[in-house]
Amino acid sequence: MPDITAKTATVAPHAGLRIPEHLGVIMDGNRRWAQVQGKPRSDGHREGIKALRRLVEYSIRYGVPYLTVFSFSSENWRREKSEIEFIFKLMRTFVDSDLGKLKDNNVRIRILGERKELDPGLQKIITRVEVETRENTGLNLNVAFNYGGRAEIVTTAGRIVQFVREGRIGPEEIDEELFSRMMLTGGMPDPDLLIRTGGESRISNFLIWQSAYAELVFLDEFWPDFDEPLFVRALEMFSRRQRRFGGDGGG
Repeated sequence: MPDITAKTATVAPHAGLRIPEHLGVIMDGNRRWAQVQGKPRSDGHREGIKALRRLVEYSIRYGVPYLTVFSFSSENWRREKSEIEFIFKLMRTFVDSDLGKLKDNNVRIRILGERKELDPGLQKIITRVEVETRENTGLNLNVAFNYGGRAEIVTTAGRIVQFVREGRIGPEEIDEELFSRMMLTGGMPDPDLLIRTGGESRISNFLIWQSAYAELVFLDEFWPDFDEPLFVRALEMFSRRQRRFGGDGGG
């Protein structure tokens, strides 16, 4: 299993690829895939679940310690009610069919996002997957569900203000390190690679604080077509890049 205590990207035993310590993925293109195929949107979302299964498999096999996927944004509530209900139904089905396999593969699951707006049934599912996998020590799988990066920053700022009011921290203690620790990803490394499928070149309010120095890879292929060759292509692009973090990398 991957070494989740690693502080820097490791060299994988797979064709000399450099493996990100934290991989973020915007799974975009389900609906457009279905449109091109002449199929209903529901088929695109079903195929998207299959692609997610493959991504988790690749992440385990290649030794990615942390994986965060963008499954449902806070902006997605603007979609048709029937489509939203189908997505939630797929989530329930995914948990029922895959939770056992994820547990067997030592995967720990966390759900990132606002939960108050979700119905009690979904909240119960979220609690279940987190509780049943919290002792696992392999791949850390974060699912950004009903999530928005700006909202996360605002919520974190509010928590810090409350802590100051309660005297738990002083204003002089507020810095980037403290802010990062209090984010939903507190205690995790920041993403060093962010992949987006679907041909769009933006991060769409996904981990905008955490991805300040992430390498970005944009793929034209729709999410349902994501496979191992595309995964490896993204890793190859990441492996060729020199990460300077604003300093002098010698290039």
